[in-house]
Formats: sequence, structure tokens, C-alpha cells
Amino acid sequence: MFEFLKKLVAKEKPKKTKKAAAKAPAKPTTKPKKAAAKAPAKPTTKPKKAAAKAPARHTTKETSENDDSLKKNIIELEPKKKGLFGFAEKIKKGLTKTREKLASPLTELFSFNKIDNSFYEELETILLTADVGIPATDLLISNVKASVQKDKIVDPKALKELLKKNMVALLSTVEEQLVVKKTSPFVIMMVGVNGTGKTTTIGKLTKYLTDQNQSVLIAAGDTFRAAAVEQLQVWGERNKVSVISQETGDPSAVIFDAINSAKAKKIDVAIADTAGRLPTQKHLLDEITKIKKVMAKCHESAPHEVMLVIDANTGQNAINQLKAFNEALGVTGLVITKLDGTAKGGILAAIAKEIPTPIRFIGVGEGIDDLRIFNAKEYVEAMFE
Repeated sequence: MFEFLKKLVAKEKPKKTKKAAAKAPAKPTTKPKKAAAKAPAKPTTKPKKAAAKAPARHTTKETSENDDSLKKNIIELEPKKKGLFGFAEKIKKGLTKTREKLASPLTELFSFNKIDNSFYEELETILLTADVGIPATDLLISNVKASVQKDKIVDPKALKELLKKNMVALLSTVEEQLVVKKTSPFVIMMVGVNGTGKTTTIGKLTKYLTDQNQSVLIAAGDTFRAAAVEQLQVWGERNKVSVISQETGDPSAVIFDAINSAKAKKIDVAIADTAGRLPTQKHLLDEITKIKKVMAKCHESAPHEVMLVIDANTGQNAINQLKAFNEALGVTGLVITKLDGTAKGGILAAIAKEIPTPIRFIGVGEGIDDLRIFNAKEYVEAMFE
């Protein structure tokens, strides 16, 4: 009897384990299938709704997703994390390439045993390589030589601070901040050659002005480049300012309408974009002169600021650009862009010596807050240290 029961129990146990083993995989396989089916359904429907609603909220032209230049500018608009870099640290980081070209060779030079003709020749080469320019280089070396003779300096190491002091003195002559006068509106005319970052600078300048509690209106006066209008519309939306534009038309008419609109709305600052043009294109310089005259007819003494945007990568050619635009328009302020991507930061010294013009801002990065007020002392420190 007991033997029979043992055999019966032994037979029943494997049957239960088989059932349990069969049931166990059935539960997890059905649940993941439901979760997998539901998971993609939610995210795919949400982006479609967002994409469909976006154009309906704005009357401006929709930004093209296929335009790489527009994508870049949209990325630049994303706010940077605050507190990562101080004002001086941001400039120092932006001038890394210039510092590598200038500071490293100077450190080696100042380790020389004596100050002689070879020392000054090497100093001249280093300054010229950093695009300081011949006139500014001659001035700096002449001042250093004078101080060496007067103070009877024999140690080359002492000349580092002396050179920095003279560089600061030179650049201080063009250190002058933009002052927005109460003319309602204060009209800023943005000019420059193609590819200097003029449109992006307008967006960053708008951010700077709105942070100063100034109301801003933008005139999309570059009617030759379709992407320019779309870029400005993106900047306008992000900065929450109006952009006056026409799909096609006379740039003078666009700017005329924009200034009148700014006057009617009592806007503090009107920024007028213009098409990029080369200094050698006389007919285009004549055209921009006409635009300036239209501004004057529309609003007394406008434009109040003619701001030339210069790409630091152009080096000594920046002098030619400045001379040409100054003769045609009378440039009142400069923005030197793309200093973070070049070793030619010495061009500011060349400008200060050859054609002194107030440097309002410098661009030291791609972020919206990377347009910095020019400060001679901080700039020199960033180049040398």
C-alpha cells in the first residue's frame, strides 16, 4: 500500500512542474508585447501634433529644416548654462588660439639671456605672426626699446609686463561702449562683407539690448539672401521682438517701413540688416549709401550708429574693409567676430594703430551670450596669460 502511494506521489510531482514551467514563460511574453506596442505609439503621435500646430501660431515664414546654416543659428540660440565662466574667463577661453600663437613664443623669447638685436627681431616676428600689423608692431617695439634704455632694463623677463602695458595703452584708444541715445528709435545700421556673421551678430546684439531693458525692432534689409530673413525671424521669435521683412523688394523700402513702425510703436532701438558686399564692389557700396540716405529722410540724424562687422579670420584684410566702408558710410563702431576660431587676435591692435575706430563688441563663441563688450585690459590678459 505504501509502495503504491509513493509511486503515485512521484508521478504527480513532475506533472505539476511541467505545468508550472509551461505557464511561467507565458506571462512575461504577453506583457512585453503589450508594453512594446504601446511605447512607440505615444511619442510618435506627440511630435506630429507639435509639428502641425507650430506654423499656425506664427505668421512668419517657417524655418527650413534642410538649411544647415539655419540649424546652426537655432542651436546658437539655446541659452548657455550660467555661472560656468566669468566674463574674463570666457574671453580667455575664446582667445585660446591667439594665445597659443602669441604667449608661447613670447615665453620662450623672454627666457633669452640678454636683450639685443636678435631679441627685438624675434619679438617683431612673433607680433607680426599674430596679425598685429607692421605699424602697430613698430610702435610697440619702439616703446619697449625706449623704456629699456630709460630704465636700464637688462633682464628680458621684465619685458613681458612692459609689452602688455603698451598693448593695453594702444587698445584703450578704441575701447568705447555703445551708448543708446533716447531718439525713439535709436537706429543701428549693420554692414559688412559676406560671411562675417552679421545676421547672427544682430540676434546676439538684440539679446544684449533687451537684457538692458531696451525694446528692439529688426529690419530684414538683406533681401538678396533668402536665408537671412528666415534666420532673423528665428532670432526675433527667440528674443520676442518684431521683425519687419518682405519676401522680395527694395531693401531701402523694407528699412523705411521698419523705422516708421518703430517710431509709431515708440521702440527704443531699430536694427537694420543689410546685404553683405565686398569693398571692391563699387555699385553695391553706392547702393548702401542710398540706404543710409533713406534712413536720414525717415528719421532725423539716422542712422545713429553704423556698425561694421569684421571676421577676425580675415587678418590684415580687415583694414581694407574698414577703410572702404568708412569712406562710403562713416563707420562709428565695430564688432570683431569669430575670435574663438582664429590665431589672428592681434588684428585689433592693427586697427587701433592704422584706423582707430571704436570697438563695441567682440565675438568669442557661438552661444547667444558670447557677444562681449570690448575691454582692452581683459583682452590683453587673455592673449598673454
